[in-house]
Amino acid sequence: MIELADFSKTYGRGKNSVAAVEHVSFTVDKGKVTALLGPNGAGKTTILRAVCALHYASSGYVYVSGSDGVRHDASEESALVKQLIGFVPEQNLLPKDLTVAELLEECASVRGLSGLELQKALFRVVKDCSLQSVYTKKIKTLSKGFCQRVSFAQALVADPPNIVLDEPVSGLDPAQIAQIRTLIKKIAREKTVLLSTHIMQEVTEVCSSVIILSHGKLAAIGTEKSIAEQYGAKNLEEAFLKLTGNENE
Repeated sequence: MIELADFSKTYGRGKNSVAAVEHVSFTVDKGKVTALLGPNGAGKTTILRAVCALHYASSGYVYVSGSDGVRHDASEESALVKQLIGFVPEQNLLPKDLTVAELLEECASVRGLSGLELQKALFRVVKDCSLQSVYTKKIKTLSKGFCQRVSFAQALVADPPNIVLDEPVSGLDPAQIAQIRTLIKKIAREKTVLLSTHIMQEVTEVCSSVIILSHGKLAAIGTEKSIAEQYGAKNLEEAFLKLTGNENE
């Protein structure tokens, strides 16, 4: 589980301070995909970084739970929280000169896996992410679709209970998008998945609940249907445009 409780994040100090996110609270439950939806600059990345313990709340709290259900404060237990999160960034940051095998072995080792446990983990993620055909190839030779699957594999290799995805299908072609959607749905059967996007179709295809941000604040939370009904809209996209002030764009 991932939980934000009255979370705020401010950059800078005094007169130069900028509030990126203000007083946001929500819970992401295990066993489903929750969309974090908002236009550029709405605060999605700020929240994702806090959930991954890459920076900390200015006020309020971020909690991440392990498989045992015990929740941990991302500010107070950042090292542990990082072990409980698998993060797939929007931009491909993979080391180009390593093979897929070398990268995954290194990621598994960093997460404390060794011996038979490491080999089982590698076998699992290679199978789940369909990387058998490129396992011994250098990352710089792979297509964007395969690189994205490698990004998923490195996030999943230590089997963390929580997965955070930042624009996971950005720049992929339709066939690659379909493959990643299938993988996300599979992951969500046993894990907590938070997916940041600004693409409505992705929400419809893989997400069962939606959190909408606007100008750093929580604008709506619920299912596609409940949000549309609550704001008198025909669908989620129309509600989104109303909530974010983009009706005329």
